[in-house]
Amino acid sequence: MDYKKAHLNDWLVADFYNALVRFAVPVFVMITGALQLHREYEITDFLKRRLSRVVWPFLFWSLVYVGYSWYNEDIAFTGNAWANILVVLHQLKYGAYYHLWYVYMLIGLYLFMPVISKFVRNATEKEIRYFLLVWFVVMIFNQPYLSRFMPLIDVHYFIGYLGYLVLGHYLAFLELPQNGLKAPLIIYFFLCLAGITVGTYQITTNTHSLSTIMYEPLGPFIVLFSSGIFLLARITVFKLPQSLVKIRDLAGGFSLGIYLCHALFLVLIDQWWHISYQLCTPILSIPITALVCFVLSFLLIFILNKIPFIGKYIAG
Repeated sequence: MDYKKAHLNDWLVADFYNALVRFAVPVFVMITGALQLHREYEITDFLKRRLSRVVWPFLFWSLVYVGYSWYNEDIAFTGNAWANILVVLHQLKYGAYYHLWYVYMLIGLYLFMPVISKFVRNATEKEIRYFLLVWFVVMIFNQPYLSRFMPLIDVHYFIGYLGYLVLGHYLAFLELPQNGLKAPLIIYFFLCLAGITVGTYQITTNTHSLSTIMYEPLGPFIVLFSSGIFLLARITVFKLPQSLVKIRDLAGGFSLGIYLCHALFLVLIDQWWHISYQLCTPILSIPITALVCFVLSFLLIFILNKIPFIGKYIAG
């Protein structure tokens, strides 16, 4: 949605929805840290199990997106086989589609997880807090308006999504008060949501260009937002109907495949059926688009998973 052309109310709705879901990837990484970092791993076995579940579906869908880019004339192939191979390898190196950055990040975390898990299991609470503090401070100084104040200290050991892994483990095992925490966390959630939504609008208006500084997963605003949601989910008991539990568990088993193919469906449902944020008022069209995309992605991955022998390698 072009903020310069969109009606203000429509733009604010899109801004709100964007802010509302920005916690998703950070919280997923935090859950991974909470569930995995306290375990001891044999490196070869861990990498074999984890990477094989990610790499094969990733390669398959990367080639699908390469094919789509060729069909869409975003890339071109010639009669030179070696040149065509180089084009494909270039796509695999840098990402065949915009959303695949997540898989590259995930593979990097898996490669380091046997090492960081040993640190977490043997570190004191004070040492873990030290790691998180340095990670957070380095993150702040990496922001656009503050980066010029960052001294030339080599702090690349404290950057990236690795901090979310450790943060998830820390918050999962942190001792919390038995009562009285839920209401403050709910208020905190809405304050963060309002702050990110309004802040993005204000910065965009003042700079006359779309600003994503408050949306960035590796930024202090989303770290604080995600931490609050993680703690709120930890202390909340969700009572869902059994039918929804079954759907949740079934879809959860196909989450990687759904993620890998959903970007293609976002394009196709717009081209085929004109289902996008422009369908009607964005307050309805955005969730409708998300729901249709999810259902189609789930059905495709569910069907692909049933293919004998190769289904699990391409479905994710």
